[in-house]
Amino acid sequence: MSEISKNYTRIMMLVMTLLVVSVILLFWPVKSGNNNATKNMYSQTEWDFVLNSSEGPVSLSDYKGKVVVVYFGYAYCPDVCPTSLGLLSQAFGKLKPDELDAIQGLFISVDPERDTVENLKKYAAAFHPKIKGITGSEIEIADIAGRYGASYMKVELTDSALGYAVDHSSKYYLINRQGELSKLLSHGTSPDNIVASLRSLL
Repeated sequence: MSEISKNYTRIMMLVMTLLVVSVILLFWPVKSGNNNATKNMYSQTEWDFVLNSSEGPVSLSDYKGKVVVVYFGYAYCPDVCPTSLGLLSQAFGKLKPDELDAIQGLFISVDPERDTVENLKKYAAAFHPKIKGITGSEIEIADIAGRYGASYMKVELTDSALGYAVDHSSKYYLINRQGELSKLLSHGTSPDNIVASLRSLL
């Protein structure tokens, strides 16, 4: 067989392979849901957890039937957490009483070494009574943060009495009434936009 014939054969085999792959992809079954692809991805993940509060264990499933706002931070945070919880508090203040009854805020500490359930209770409630501070072991927090896609990292401070800070991502994780992660809101989202997102899930 000549070199030209060999090359032609290789090209034809490649073309046939690409055609077969295209046909397989075209007719490959795709799971469909009631909402968009992002929502489908969220609903396939287990979001529930059990952590500790000053009143005892707290589970996300305790609030099934309500819209839950989850935020990861820590009580010694100098600026990011106060800003985020302040904006969330303003948003809660814009809701009607019946809307607020159907919503719960959960502040998960990424600094379990320093944040006790008692100081978390005082810290979270200082922003709004509908925000509950909760914590757990380092392993539990790492597991939950990993499942939600939240990141944090301990940073040593050589010239501070605090000893260390915790750099962390800053997002609001909105859980729908079915207990599924439904929306992510970025740091600095305005109270009005937070309200609009909450109302869309009520």
